[in-house]
Amino acid sequence: MPSRAALSALSEAAAVTAGVSLRRVQDGKRIITLATIGFVVVVLMQILFDAGLQPYGFENWRPILYAYVLWGIALGFGLVRMRGAAGHRALFVLPAVLFTVAMVIFPTFFGLYIAFTDWNLSSFEGRRFSGLKNLYALFADPYYRNALANMVFYVLMVLPQYAIAFGLALLLNADIRARKFFRVAFLLPFMLSPVAVSWMIGKSLMEYRFGPVAKLMREIGWDNPAFFTSPWIAKFSIAVMDAWVWIPFIMIMLLAGLQALPKELSEAAKVDGASKWQAFWQITFPLMLPVSVTAIVLRIIFQLKLADIVINVTSGGPGGATDTVSSFIFREYRDRSNVGYGTMLAEFYLIIIIIFITLLLHWVSRWMRKMH
Repeated sequence: MPSRAALSALSEAAAVTAGVSLRRVQDGKRIITLATIGFVVVVLMQILFDAGLQPYGFENWRPILYAYVLWGIALGFGLVRMRGAAGHRALFVLPAVLFTVAMVIFPTFFGLYIAFTDWNLSSFEGRRFSGLKNLYALFADPYYRNALANMVFYVLMVLPQYAIAFGLALLLNADIRARKFFRVAFLLPFMLSPVAVSWMIGKSLMEYRFGPVAKLMREIGWDNPAFFTSPWIAKFSIAVMDAWVWIPFIMIMLLAGLQALPKELSEAAKVDGASKWQAFWQITFPLMLPVSVTAIVLRIIFQLKLADIVINVTSGGPGGATDTVSSFIFREYRDRSNVGYGTMLAEFYLIIIIIFITLLLHWVSRWMRKMH
């Protein structure tokens, strides 16, 4: 394996070959190195100052933002000095990279730092480093474990949503009357905000005293149609409202996939005497697997963020039966003002999501290769 010095020599040789002098390459490296060292020193100094480990620092993190901008400018100037025309092309990508670092990577790591602090907005003591205290509290929190268990139920509910959406997509792909009207009508729930759905359905239609759905249930024979007092009925009611919003999303993806299928295959199946059911299972469904897998994975990702409907309709009740991780974290911030512990919950959940989605995509990729 080539040493670092050898790799540096190779890059310098490549730069010289590209028409950039060796002096310019060295100048570019010095600019990037000095700017990076300066930026890291300023950030570390501010972190130690906030932690109370040294007396020098800034009152807020605004100077760090200015230092980051200056570091980005120095990085761009150094790339131009080092690579010439290639450096000019890199300048088009550099702003997007810096923006991603500032808006995604930095907040994630800063949140990780906050997760190991004792920071309650109702306390006058401010933020203090607490080590693994929040992590120990997380593992001992039965309400958080309950929210994680509820997420298993909500994620599994994606499968019935997919089945219903596939049926609707097949219906809207068929030659029926008013097909364009039904396509728009079935998309209407997806156009609504989950907050609006919460009040329109959960707080109005399903209201146990005067709601139309409750009155209909009484007519059928349900004496006390309280949708949000029994744990399993409440959880199922939340899942139904969430499905009503998101089934059109899956449906429109599957409908696009169905319209892209060659019609010659279905016509050939008819000629061979295959029934509609056989044509679906042996031709349509296998060909729709890539679109189906994409729709299900995207829907699972959205489902893992479920919060709006729960917060507005049940606030996690009764007794945490409908709680999601996001709604539980929201209440930890809003009701208890516990920023440090709430951030630990969020960071831990982010790690779970990353592991779960990575394993899911790996399993789906292997399964798709076997199918082909």
